[in-house]
Amino acid sequence: MQYSLAHLNDPNRATRLDALRRLKQLVDKGEIAAPARGNDVNNHIHTTYSFSPYSPSKAAWMAYSAGLSTAGIMDHDSISGAREFIEAGKILGLPVTIGAEVRASFNGTPFEGRKINNPDQNSCAYLALHGVPHSRIDALVAYLDPLRQARDKRNRQMTDNLNSLLASSGVALDYDKDVVTLSEWKDGGEVTERHLLFAVAGKLIGEYGIGNELVDFLKNELGINVSDKVAAKLTNSANQHVRYDLLNLLKGELVAKVYVEATDECPHVADLAAFARENGIVLAYAYLGDIAESPTGDKKAQKCEDEYLDELIAYIKETGFEAVTYMPSRNTRKQLERVRALCDKHGLFQISGEDINQPSQEFICKAMRDPFFANLYDAAWALIGHELLATGDLSKGMFSEETKRLHPDLNERIAYYRDAAKSKF
Repeated sequence: MQYSLAHLNDPNRATRLDALRRLKQLVDKGEIAAPARGNDVNNHIHTTYSFSPYSPSKAAWMAYSAGLSTAGIMDHDSISGAREFIEAGKILGLPVTIGAEVRASFNGTPFEGRKINNPDQNSCAYLALHGVPHSRIDALVAYLDPLRQARDKRNRQMTDNLNSLLASSGVALDYDKDVVTLSEWKDGGEVTERHLLFAVAGKLIGEYGIGNELVDFLKNELGINVSDKVAAKLTNSANQHVRYDLLNLLKGELVAKVYVEATDECPHVADLAAFARENGIVLAYAYLGDIAESPTGDKKAQKCEDEYLDELIAYIKETGFEAVTYMPSRNTRKQLERVRALCDKHGLFQISGEDINQPSQEFICKAMRDPFFANLYDAAWALIGHELLATGDLSKGMFSEETKRLHPDLNERIAYYRDAAKSKF
């Protein structure tokens, strides 16, 4: 068992999947207890193809072991881990859905110059491409590749900026040796700001160790405000996730100092909407909302899109979006009541998922168990039904013109695709 678990993150995809098959065989033989499956779903699991401690195979295993009834992949600027995730789902008997997260430019729209849902850059928003028909994976890979290449150039500039900032630390990053090697870049994955800062975190821990010397350097040399709560984590030698805790602190404190604005890697929102529509992909706006306290400590308290949310939701509907995605654990009840009311008003599909990219996070979003969010379970199954039917014929997708004519009522349509998925599993 331990051998197979260790190989779920093997550099070789075939080895990862073989390890997963071995684990499932142990479950089938009763040598590993089968997890109790409930109703929980999660459509926003990152893998090593963006930033995560989990390969697609291990992400599927973690989702299965947590007892999820469905699971969804969501990597930044990459869909290259999708086929492995699909195969992993088949091995485990776990219904899965695939997608990618991209940033789009809102220049030339009423939101130009505004902070939308991207804390690092105005006029730019994170959007989610959900329910990618499997027949359109290669088309999406081709669409995303220029974005990856543009981001690679910007990552190198930010690495230079980090090295200037860290000149007094005694450490320096080599982008190709220290950063790219943390990623699946060579297999179509993306390198994100988190990769850069995870590399920095590793270097700083190597230089200063886990303890007060590290905290003192952060405070005195980098001018970082280290709270007592974070300091306790960074001085605890038994903390298995200390590098991730340091990453979160650095992301919240250093990104603004080294950030280079994204341009070429951000397609215009209208162009992205057109691509999604042509390829049967469900485009969703990712609601962030004004931030009071980030769950992982990687974002500062700040105002985002709440003050003009009504205008924004109306705009995305007009632009061709079909959905809004949100995370019940990240927002207040008042915020989410407002979002849901706007979705109902504009006929937008509601999707959710817990943003998984660190080992300390739970795959189950307990906040979603509130009966208020019961619709999100049907939504996850409907996405799976959409993928199944649209893979064979795009006109059978959940938001095709043919389907809208046959099922004009959104709630009826959700039920139809939910039932189509459940009939297969």
